[in-house]
Amino acid sequence: MTKKAFQDYYPDDLSHCYGCGRLNEHGLKIKSYWDGEESVCIHEPKPHYMAIPGYAYGGLIASLIDCHGTGTAAAAKYRAENREMDTLPPIRFLTASLHVNYLLPTPLDGSIEIRGRIKEIKGRKVVVESWLIAGGQICARGEVVAVQVPEHMMPTNIKK
Repeated sequence: MTKKAFQDYYPDDLSHCYGCGRLNEHGLKIKSYWDGEESVCIHEPKPHYMAIPGYAYGGLIASLIDCHGTGTAAAAKYRAENREMDTLPPIRFLTASLHVNYLLPTPLDGSIEIRGRIKEIKGRKVVVESWLIAGGQICARGEVVAVQVPEHMMPTNIKK
């Protein structure tokens, strides 16, 4: 994809998350985009995320659903406010609740696709439902309740 991912709009001081931080050299560096009314992320898992030979461990699956969900929440909030993602003040979300249902073992031998859909936007809360697809099958479903980080807690506003 040639357009910028949701995570590419995060300011540098908000780009260190293990799952979605583009500045975390050891992280997953996931990238999420709009695909109509759904969000999509394609991840190429590395073999060291193995639970048993050939299959991903549950923590990877939860991390992908979690960070895709919070990124989708931020993008949805910008949309709801009719703002571009590069406008100030930045909008960022943290996870208030993460629920994952593991449906099938997730193979490591190909791409993992995570899709999301907004269930609710209410004030500073956004609920995102997601499903993780690998090998042509839905392997997990998740829901992220994301809450917007208050401005006074944003790194650029914290007094040191």
